[in-house]
Amino acid sequence: MKKIHIIALLVIAVAFGVILASLSNNSSYASFKEATDHPRNTYHVVGKLDRAKAFEYDPHVNANLFTFYLVDKDGTERKVLLGKPKPDDFEKSDQIVVIGKATGNDEFVAADVLMKCPSKYTADSIPGQKQSSL
Repeated sequence: MKKIHIIALLVIAVAFGVILASLSNNSSYASFKEATDHPRNTYHVVGKLDRAKAFEYDPHVNANLFTFYLVDKDGTERKVLLGKPKPDDFEKSDQIVVIGKATGNDEFVAADVLMKCPSKYTADSIPGQKQSSL
């Protein structure tokens, strides 16, 4: 075999390996129930913060542990353990997406969190925009 054929086969093998690796790390949106049913998979769970329950964050004890309660779209509530410091303006968020895995004891261990904050721009507050009346 020529060197060019060997190099081409190596490039194809590496590309195939990258594609398989990206497919195996695939995560999807789910509810807490589905995440609990499949604890080995990583899921994105969309929900709202339960403001009735207190947040737990003490940087003197563990700066990389923030816990809070989240209610998913189906109404299921879980305690979320985030392995990062408390995000700025966390309390102001409308929706929260936690990315992680469920545990067997009704907890969700999140590797990351995404927050959707309320928009400061509304139809009434955008300068120069007039509301149309029909």
